[in-house]
Amino acid sequence: MASTPNDTQPLPPLHGSALVLLTIAVAFSTFMEVLDMTIVNVAVPHIAGSLGVSASEGTWTISSYSLASAIMQPLTGWIARRFGEVKTFVFSVMLFVVFSMLCGLATSMPMLVIGRLMQGAGSGPMVALSLTLLLSSYPKAKQGIALALWAMTVVVAPIFGPILGGWLTDNFSWPWIFYINVPVGLLAAAITWSLLRKRETRVFKSPIDVIGLVLLVAGVGSLQFMLDNGNDNDWFSSPMITTLGLIALVCLTFLVAWELNAKHPVVDLGLFRRRNFTVGVSAQSLGMFAFFGINVVFPLWLQTTLGYTATWAGLATAPVGILAFLLAPLLGRNLHRLELRAVVTFAFIVFAGTSYWFSTFDSSASFNSLILPRFVMGIAIPCFFIPLNQIYLAGLPAEEIASATGLANFFRTLGSSVSTAVSVTLWQHRGIWHHATLTENVTPASQPAGQVLQTLTQGGFSQTQALGITDQLVNKEALTLAVNDIFWLCAILFVLLIPVLWFARPPFGSAGGPAAGH
Repeated sequence: MASTPNDTQPLPPLHGSALVLLTIAVAFSTFMEVLDMTIVNVAVPHIAGSLGVSASEGTWTISSYSLASAIMQPLTGWIARRFGEVKTFVFSVMLFVVFSMLCGLATSMPMLVIGRLMQGAGSGPMVALSLTLLLSSYPKAKQGIALALWAMTVVVAPIFGPILGGWLTDNFSWPWIFYINVPVGLLAAAITWSLLRKRETRVFKSPIDVIGLVLLVAGVGSLQFMLDNGNDNDWFSSPMITTLGLIALVCLTFLVAWELNAKHPVVDLGLFRRRNFTVGVSAQSLGMFAFFGINVVFPLWLQTTLGYTATWAGLATAPVGILAFLLAPLLGRNLHRLELRAVVTFAFIVFAGTSYWFSTFDSSASFNSLILPRFVMGIAIPCFFIPLNQIYLAGLPAEEIASATGLANFFRTLGSSVSTAVSVTLWQHRGIWHHATLTENVTPASQPAGQVLQTLTQGGFSQTQALGITDQLVNKEALTLAVNDIFWLCAILFVLLIPVLWFARPPFGSAGGPAAGH
């Protein structure tokens, strides 16, 4: 089916109220999808208790979603070419809505996991195609704003996810974290279909690359499952995790070799032959690895070590979204005037500076002192996401945008998943190391330790109780020193990423067109 009366004359961009409506619909669908990656996290104990399973079994609600989403993201380009971008997007939203409803109605853990798997399958193409549809609907001169609005929703949703999830769970019940998607999704699908159904892209009935598809599902599925569950199973000391790692390695190695030579590849790895795509996606994925590492261990440290509730940990995390929200449209409007590599360099310097700032806090840090670097960090977020999207899409023809955004989203998600696994494991191991080092100083010969023990015993505690309380104090300091190590390492990674950016070659121009300046 042709997208236009003839293949050479594309339809003009949308304007006015139609463009505003489409932007709202697409932004909300993106927000909803990214939100669902984090909204469930705080509700896991409630879900596990309600369905009569352990908390570790409850985390399957997170694993199953990210597993299906990770598999579907690199498939986005192929699905969109096969069925059309508009149909694929609307179908994905509807699939997401239907299974959100079924997740809320789930009465057993297997039912919820199946619902989350299908919800994740629907979510995979949604984010990538939301950007593709926005770019194709905006005039070339305003595509920077489209990128900004899209990046804003992708960045702000994970910040508000835990807060909204906690509030809904505490004030209503856990199914409402799924029911909230239904009206939003239905509205987004209805608006998008009414505005874009006559602007469908060309469909290519290419044969299914069965071998590529099997390798992708097995490889990415094993990798994601390994990352989600490795820490709980002590990584490669577990036969299951080792087996999953080997399956992922073998399948993904064969996938790369197969897809680069396949006539109709299910994942277009040929995009990595383009210099700007490779540089942009690499910088975004590794930057996301460092950024997500901070965002994972910071609320964990607040809750497990400093005694914050989920809501207060969310409130301490949220200020990062304020400046990001305000600056994104301004940056998007002026994107064509800026040296994009310099903008991302500035972002990495701010990220490195605020990460180092975090590494200086001790366990007595106040709420106000903790939110200040989070607030400042917000400056860097739009300067990181928006220009890198422009860099990796620069010069790509319109028909490759869906594949490019799908593949880039996959690597961004993979960066987040690897970061979560590595940062939590590293935090725990560094905590144990610091605990052992600090414990060496808790001896009868140590004056500070002796004073603490003496104060506790004089306060009515037995020697055993006093030692137990001292151990808790040592553990608190050990975990704080460990989290400082993570922040410090993230700061170094941000600095090391700066030279990578400058391998990109300007001009970066518009996405979905020649790489020329505006």
